Amino acid sequence: MQTAQWKTFVTQFPLLSVRQRRAGMALLRGIAPQEAAVVALLENVARQRLHCPACHSAHLHRHGHAHGLQRYRCVPCGRTFNALTGTPLAHLRHKAMWLDYADCLLDSCSVRKAASQLGVHRNTTFRWRHRFLSLATTDRPHCLHGIAEADELYVLASQKGARHLTRPARRRGGHARLRGICGEHECILVARDRTGQTLAFVTGRGQLTKAQLHRCLRPVMDQDVLLVTHGHAVYPPFAREAGISHQAVNVRAGIRVRGAVHVQHVNAYHSRLRGWLQRFHGVASRYLPHYLGWRWILDARRIRSPEALLKATLGDFPHLTVT
Repeated sequence: MQTAQWKTFVTQFPLLSVRQRRAGMALLRGIAPQEAAVVALLENVARQRLHCPACHSAHLHRHGHAHGLQRYRCVPCGRTFNALTGTPLAHLRHKAMWLDYADCLLDSCSVRKAASQLGVHRNTTFRWRHRFLSLATTDRPHCLHGIAEADELYVLASQKGARHLTRPARRRGGHARLRGICGEHECILVARDRTGQTLAFVTGRGQLTKAQLHRCLRPVMDQDVLLVTHGHAVYPPFAREAGISHQAVNVRAGIRVRGAVHVQHVNAYHSRLRGWLQRFHGVASRYLPHYLGWRWILDARRIRSPEALLKATLGDFPHLTVT
């Protein structure tokens, strides 16, 4: 480039936006613009709570760059780390695709569809799915208030992906060997108050028990809450022992609504959850909590952008309001 061209080029620098300047710096450092946007977001999240993951000391200094990320050295213990150390995204590659993959999660893309869109192997998108959801799905309501509805949903237990099955293999989907609710079904307990705050728990195999209600519902119920359920026999003794008010609707007798006493909201959530799970053609039981958290994120529209989801993956939830 000639000197006159360089001077003309330099005079345009003040006109660049912040994103354009970051992209330019990334190109000078040999980083793709897409990766630069991810690196800038990761560094910004890490800068807010920078400390050594080994000894938790904040006494550290910069220690060069590696894989596009700033490295730090802890002064007391001498360990080196970067913005991803100790997070679910540690040791993952292809950072330039992370925002695009977060967009796939918000669109509920399957493993194969996301792999096709990004041009990576399906094993990569499967690994990313559960790394991205491991922390993002933990930010849930702390307590349910007012009128809270509770009901259980049963899905067929699945050992999808397991190396050693405890039963004979069956075709995709399949049916339980016994009629009704049995030990081949996973119980999903959903509790939802009238403000839309929702909590879902995988209680275990078979019918719901009182001990499971104490373990799951008791810590998240306000003392003044009114618990509304259907006619399952396990709810009244649980409510008496927990010291909370309880009302039941007799759905079998055709009585679905008694004024404000009904379970229509939680049943509607069940319907959306069941329909959404069908697109994955069977969910492994061990990953079911991740899918429940994923569905809650989408249903409540708590995270609406890939950048917000990537921040939540690192445990940064400033945009979320939880009770």
